Amino acid sequence: MKLEGYRREDGKVGIRNHLLIIPASVCASEVAKAISERVNGAVYIPNQHGCCQIGPDLELTTKVLVNFGKNPNVGAALVVGLGCEGVPTKKVSEEIAKTGKMVDYVVIQENKGTVNTIAVGVKKAREMAEKLSLMKKEEIDISEITIGIECGGSDTTSGLASNPAVGYVSDKLVDLNGTSIFSETTEFIGAEHILAKRARNEEVAQKIMKIVLDCEKKANTMGVDLRSGQPTPGNIEGGLTTIEEKSLGCIYKGGTRTIEDVLAYGDMPSGKGLYIMDTPGQDIESITGMLAGGAVLIIFTTGRGTPTGSAIAPVIKVCGNPESYERMKDNIDVNAGTIIDGTKTISDVGEEIYSQMLEVINGKFTKAESLNHREFGIYKMISTF
Repeated sequence: MKLEGYRREDGKVGIRNHLLIIPASVCASEVAKAISERVNGAVYIPNQHGCCQIGPDLELTTKVLVNFGKNPNVGAALVVGLGCEGVPTKKVSEEIAKTGKMVDYVVIQENKGTVNTIAVGVKKAREMAEKLSLMKKEEIDISEITIGIECGGSDTTSGLASNPAVGYVSDKLVDLNGTSIFSETTEFIGAEHILAKRARNEEVAQKIMKIVLDCEKKANTMGVDLRSGQPTPGNIEGGLTTIEEKSLGCIYKGGTRTIEDVLAYGDMPSGKGLYIMDTPGQDIESITGMLAGGAVLIIFTTGRGTPTGSAIAPVIKVCGNPESYERMKDNIDVNAGTIIDGTKTISDVGEEIYSQMLEVINGKFTKAESLNHREFGIYKMISTF
């Protein structure tokens, strides 16, 4: 199948052409939303952070906002600030502009409040939207695509059906010189030694072991045991009994290929192949990290069902439980429950997902896109003051 996408000035390839309205802080989110609602083709992210953050959290929020603007699915961006938040509005705009994209910013306190700022923002956004509408797709190669892989609402069918089928897709993409990122450090616990055996070298193997150890240590410093929250009540109801059992099913979604490196939250891969990103197990925060890392499409496996989407990237849902698929057809794109009922093999469903992925790359809406699911959340490492 011939693939088409948007080639950006920095050489990266996107499969959507969004005008992204970025609130620098929660204080600017409503104004950013209002601007996006008045300009055709604009989307916004409901940033809940950026104010009164310090140290690593402030740095991480700033990095994620910048990298969202740099994501190849974003053709242009408008940054909206209040004027006194910790995240520097102008700096976010300047960093995104280094990609060669159209970028601008507005500050509420400098524009006499909400009404005037919306008016100024709409004018700036409209001008960018008009230019974006003239951009043409170009022929691209599958090797230029980066995907993120997530699992959520897991049950026993996740590790038996949906995760292995998506792992098949990840392997196929990597073999074609594409890039795949999978995440959720909390769901490596008990299986980290298996992942370490697939590492490119001993240094990468040690990184895998370290992120899991650090994850458990952080929980211990707060006086809690991760196992008290993992598996979740929904996971347990779905038949998963221990965190190790959940992890052994979870890692299947990363396929079988060599792990090139471990990425910090929101960082971009330095090359092609399969990468791990150090993220929490919360689905929205994990997806946000991988999109900040440059993924242009998310494949999301589930057993119990989930509606999650994203403002800037299509999310393909794959459900391993045939009963959940029937209950949530409005949200699920691929029924991997056919593996459970014996009518299809893992490779059959893997090829079905891969075909769907190619269609989505070429513009087909996923169900989450059609329903305007645009969830967003940034990982918070420390408390605010």
